Amino acid sequence: MSGGEYGYQVVRFRERLTHGEVAELGVRIEVRGEVVLLTGTLPTADRRDEILRIAEAELAGIPFHADLVVAGADPPDRLEELR
Repeated sequence: MSGGEYGYQVVRFRERLTHGEVAELGVRIEVRGEVVLLTGTLPTADRRDEILRIAEAELAGIPFHADLVVAGADPPDRLEELR
């Protein structure tokens, strides 16, 4: 299966991410040869997991690689010492 043969699935996945239940605009979707590459920064690990579940459903049978980073929005665990 070549990248052009699964273009419809990639478009459907992109539409579901941007206009579906998650409305996520922070994920970039690229077809690189035989693999779909997902990159971006997400606000929570739950959101990342949700994106991966949708990818597995929409890109069934298509190899994909996800490089999705969770933004560190937690407060620091210790005081910062200023000098």
